Amino acid sequence: MATVLAASTLGIHAASAQQGQAPLAAPGGPQNAVGDNGFFGPGVGNPAGGPGDGAPGGAASADFDSLIDLITSTVDVESWVENGTGEGDIQPFFNGVYVDAAGALRIREGGARTTLTSVRVGGSLASSRPKPQATEAASARAASPIRYVSLSRLEAAIADCQRRHVVLDPAMLTLAGLQRVSYVLVYPETGDLVLAGPAGDWQAAPSGAIVSVETGRPVMRLDDLLALWRRQRSENSSAFGCSIVPRREALARTQEFLNASAAKPLQPGGRRDWLNGLRDNLGVQDVEYSRIDPDTRIAGLLLAADYHMKLVGMGLAEGVPGVKSYLASVRLGAGGQPPAMSVLRWWFAMPDSTIEATADRNAFAMAERCVQVLSENEMLAAQGQRVHTGQSEDLNKQFAASFTKEFAALADKYPVYGELERVFELALALALVEREGLAEKVGWTPTLLLDEKRLRLPKIPSPKTVETVINHRVIGGRHVIAGISGGVRIDGATSLNVTSATADAAGKLVSVKKAPTAKLAGQGVTWWWD
Repeated sequence: MATVLAASTLGIHAASAQQGQAPLAAPGGPQNAVGDNGFFGPGVGNPAGGPGDGAPGGAASADFDSLIDLITSTVDVESWVENGTGEGDIQPFFNGVYVDAAGALRIREGGARTTLTSVRVGGSLASSRPKPQATEAASARAASPIRYVSLSRLEAAIADCQRRHVVLDPAMLTLAGLQRVSYVLVYPETGDLVLAGPAGDWQAAPSGAIVSVETGRPVMRLDDLLALWRRQRSENSSAFGCSIVPRREALARTQEFLNASAAKPLQPGGRRDWLNGLRDNLGVQDVEYSRIDPDTRIAGLLLAADYHMKLVGMGLAEGVPGVKSYLASVRLGAGGQPPAMSVLRWWFAMPDSTIEATADRNAFAMAERCVQVLSENEMLAAQGQRVHTGQSEDLNKQFAASFTKEFAALADKYPVYGELERVFELALALALVEREGLAEKVGWTPTLLLDEKRLRLPKIPSPKTVETVINHRVIGGRHVIAGISGGVRIDGATSLNVTSATADAAGKLVSVKKAPTAKLAGQGVTWWWD
């Protein structure tokens, strides 16, 4: 997203309109439509016709109902509207994110062999009997340092629920309470493709997110997994994202307005008129979604996370120690001159991620960190065209770097960042699955999980445009700095690097990677274990 910085006398005016970024607050004070960003909980979507409404089998319409009902009872009424159409309306959010998991993925072989070996061996069920289905709901809520979720068995269990016309168990909707994906494991001998990581009990947070009872962080979600996997297959690309983009003609108007107002000092009492004029000239901004269905929960989540990040940058939402808003960092230049008009960009992206693997490529240890904030300064041409520079000035870089460094603390404070992190982790894991052909390796062809008609997800219309809002501060007693804001991009393919694990790590992977028992059928399908 882009942020416009400008100035005038009696006050400097630094207007910020970052591409893919959210509008900020009105001049009279912070107006944060997102608040604590709690709109995007696990079931925000379609309370009337759940994820599989009308799908064959009779049970699909209720598949996500229990989770969605939980959310509609906990989300603030002003952030959730049941409009009688079978679809949920969400108040507008604004942001910028770019995700390219395949581009971020790098695999290294032969790394910590002991670690990877122990993980794989530990996942074996050969020496223990699977827990019966009747106890799954209760036991899935028990804490476990590492839980194994077989996607191939989960698909069979969901199909079994549909055949029996019963709703999906909440454990299915939360992937048995997985708190993150630490490992991706394959068992060609039993046809299992497994996601593994710490897990435990979950609950609905006041924000609407489904979070771990133990950590308070959002847990993994089945609907996110399905949406991401289907998107990747249909788009044949791991990259997706969204941006809030100021319109070119509006940027040109804004520049003209700033040039005219800079010709003379603001009159006493003219600050509010100037701020209103700045906001009105920038006007409505467009939300652009790239390779992601705008009517999905994930699209709205990307928008919400980016918007809130811009609110922090503009000082409209509180940060955490170590994260200072960009607006608060601006200083007068030599001779007490205000900064020149400039267009800033901040966006969430996926850093290069190194994934350690055993030599046989049957066990993979995922990267610990998969979210970062990047920045750039753009030039603004006379007709409102934005020109990329590939450069970022110090204050711009400082905010992006601090947000990245303190991301864990920010995620603890605002659940939306934890939800974004879970999406990035799933995107990276799926990029690995596709690049390495892991489903094919275990002899499994996903069908039901990828079938939009048989297992439907809620439709959640996302905003197509957003109104510009603004924040400001006075510096030097006579300069008004204003920020107007409005992307997220995920590309796991360019970020993913799979490498050989070290001897110790590889050993742990193998030992943790327990071999599952033979496939079960019918009511007793066991799809997860500790």
